Amino acid sequence: MSPRQDSTVRVTVEGRELSISNLDKVLFPEVGFTKGQLIEYYMHVAPAMLPHVRDRPVTLRRYPDGVESKSFFEKHVPSHAPDWVRTVAVPTSDGTGAVEYAVLSDLPTLIWAANLGSIELHVPLWRAGRRRKLPGPPDFMVFDLDPGEGTTVVECAIVAGYVSERLGERGIEAFAKTSGSKGLQVYTALEPRTTWDALREDAHGIARTLEAEHPELIVSNMRKSLRPGKVLIDWSQNHSAKTTVAVYSVRARPEPTVSAPVTWKEVQRCAKGGDPALLRFDTDAVLARLRKTPDLFAPLAR
Repeated sequence: MSPRQDSTVRVTVEGRELSISNLDKVLFPEVGFTKGQLIEYYMHVAPAMLPHVRDRPVTLRRYPDGVESKSFFEKHVPSHAPDWVRTVAVPTSDGTGAVEYAVLSDLPTLIWAANLGSIELHVPLWRAGRRRKLPGPPDFMVFDLDPGEGTTVVECAIVAGYVSERLGERGIEAFAKTSGSKGLQVYTALEPRTTWDALREDAHGIARTLEAEHPELIVSNMRKSLRPGKVLIDWSQNHSAKTTVAVYSVRARPEPTVSAPVTWKEVQRCAKGGDPALLRFDTDAVLARLRKTPDLFAPLAR
């Protein structure tokens, strides 16, 4: 028998005890997707997801009453968090204090976060590890491709191809994932000891170069008036204080779509076929993909 919506059960996950509540609460009313299904998804996707989020301070985007109700971003670890949830204190950008973040180090912590109604999980481009000085150095360069009015993920797929080609000319392998919302994101690993300033300068330079080569399609300036009919290459995400949606995170859309890794063949197929649905994956689709194909982002976890 399914638990009542207001019920709370105690479970043990990898030796950690935690309370799980309201499993029947519907978080995605359009499709009837419940909190219990959200927790189940994160439980099953954990082997692929955890290597990417481990040691990264997490910002939770919580939807206690579902995607059609109010949400909030939570950076500070809640005071009621179990004492086994690992935390790290990250200095604020103005240097006046620190924020105590949770770190998704293991399956119990991931399930704990999902139970809070944390549909979306956002992480920075650096790991805390055991460093005393935070934030750490960047691990990745990321290009967040955001479609302006009149464009879709199809145009983002075209631009992603341009980004991949430019990086390939430098002998750098790029990896693509859907944002799970409207766009695409392109990641590449960095050389050790890359500085944040060098990273931002390089990312900005690539975005501006591609904008100059394809002015009819690409914009690198955040100004909204420039974006209709074009794809924004958001290079500004390459900053120690910013986060991007974690790979395999669910997104708060009408359906439980996921920020899913994709192959370049899939990106090209969407760019040529013109069908945004080719790059739209929900929780069931992502788990089915993982049963057939290993994690496409695995090289970045290493």
